[in-house]
Parts: sequence; C-alpha cells; structure tokens
Amino acid sequence: MTGYPEGVFRRRSASAATDSHSSESASHEATEATQPKGYTPKKGVPTPKRKESERDLRRPLNAPQSRKEAYRAYRGRLDRQRGRTARDGGAAKGEERYFRPQDHGAARAFARDFVDSRRSLSEFFLPLSVVIVLLMFVNNPTAQMVVAYVLWPLMMVTIVIEGVLVGRTVKRRAGQYFPDDPSVKGSGLYAAMRQIQFRRLRLPKPRVKVREDPTPRYVR
Repeated sequence: MTGYPEGVFRRRSASAATDSHSSESASHEATEATQPKGYTPKKGVPTPKRKESERDLRRPLNAPQSRKEAYRAYRGRLDRQRGRTARDGGAAKGEERYFRPQDHGAARAFARDFVDSRRSLSEFFLPLSVVIVLLMFVNNPTAQMVVAYVLWPLMMVTIVIEGVLVGRTVKRRAGQYFPDDPSVKGSGLYAAMRQIQFRRLRLPKPRVKVREDPTPRYVR
C-alpha cells in the first residue's frame, strides 16, 4: 500500500500563516490604493478596522499638511480679523473708505440721516424681543397668553408698518434729491433695516441728532 507523501495533511507552521496573512494584507492595501473613488469591494474582502474608520472620519478635510501651511493659515485669519476691526472702527468714525459697499452713495447717506433724525419703536426691537422672551418663561398662563397673542404680534405689526412708511418716504425723497444716483435703488429697504437697529449700535455711526433736519444742505 502506497503511503501519502509527507506533509499532505500536515498543518502549516505559525510563521508561515503569519507571512501569508501579511502578504494578503499588503496586497489588499495596494489594490485599494489603486481603485478609483467610490469603488465598492467585492464580497469576502475584509473591511477596515473600526479604529481606522473612526480615525479617517475624525481627520479634518482641509487640515494643514505642514507647519508652514498652518502658520500661513494663522496669519490669514489674523489679517482678516485686523481688517474687520479696522473697518468697524473706521465706519464708526465716519470714514467712507471703511464703509461696506451698500453704505456708499449720496442716497444711502440721506437714508441714514433720515432714520437717525427720528425716534421710532422699531429701534428698540432687540431689547423688546429679549423682554418678551423672558416674559414667556413667567409661570403665569395668562401672562404668557398676553405676550404670545398680543404683545409680540403688536410689536411685529408696528415694525412692519414703520418700515414700509420710512422706506417709501426715503425712496421718494432720495429720488427727488439724487435722480442720477444709482444708490437710490434699494434705499428704502436700506432705511427700513437700519431703523430696527439700536441707535448706538448703528454703523456707520449717526452723524445727525434726533429731530435734526436730514435734508442735504445744498437742497434746503
């Protein structure tokens, strides 16, 4: 009876199994590196480990790849912050070179002066909103009903009415004073949005006093 050759049913050694697994892993990584984006591996292929997947998900998309890039990004953020600080400070002082694009133009200057020369309920929108929100937490159902269905709607209706009135007036008068100024377009909405800002927080800073005539001097 002829016997089987040696090693037919012999188990492979631990070192041989380890070498085989390492070669398969290296082959699998090389294959994944050459596959296009969106490639779905076939069944039977081992999936990445959980730690590796979590590490890839936590990695920032636009993270700097070197210290030089990180320093360049930091300098860019610092320059932008300095630019915003200088722009806000210049706008508060009335320097036109620091104005936003929507603040330029004679019609826009008149709109600001018109709004700044009068008092309105709309300029107290932010503090009134805070008060109304605080009143909503009062443990009194009647007070909550009054705030939700009376005070809040009344304030919003008042702001809308004042915004429409001031917008129409500013646009009409700006068109009369500056007929060739392209900034007349949109000056009504510009005035209405400025009106809901608290006077001390408005930028550019108000240059006329309350109840002062906002009409340009050469038109008076």
